Amino acid sequence: MHVLAQILTAIIMLLHIYIVLLETLLFDTRGRKVFGLSKEKAEIVRPAMSNQGCYNGFLVAALALGFFYPDAAIAHAFTVFGLACIAVAGLWGAMTVMTRILYLQTVPAILALLLFHFA
Repeated sequence: MHVLAQILTAIIMLLHIYIVLLETLLFDTRGRKVFGLSKEKAEIVRPAMSNQGCYNGFLVAALALGFFYPDAAIAHAFTVFGLACIAVAGLWGAMTVMTRILYLQTVPAILALLLFHFA
């Protein structure tokens, strides 16, 4: 079960790398399309999306430290922290932006946390 938890966490980390890119570097092209924003609306929300992308980058960093930190206990703590933050952020996003975020972020993060817990 531990390997499944790590695989799911890696997938979540890759998804969040993609989200960071969509909200920052790719916002004017691919990001605007993915988020369904008109050019005018994108101009208004660009600074907030870039800021949000920065925060998602910190979540990626926490998960990456979980994979690469040399002390296993500290690495596990980073992983749990990152997954818990993603679960909460996804819940908030589902309540304030779109329900789909619950299934893209919260559900996988909670599943990974459960897999780690029972491993």
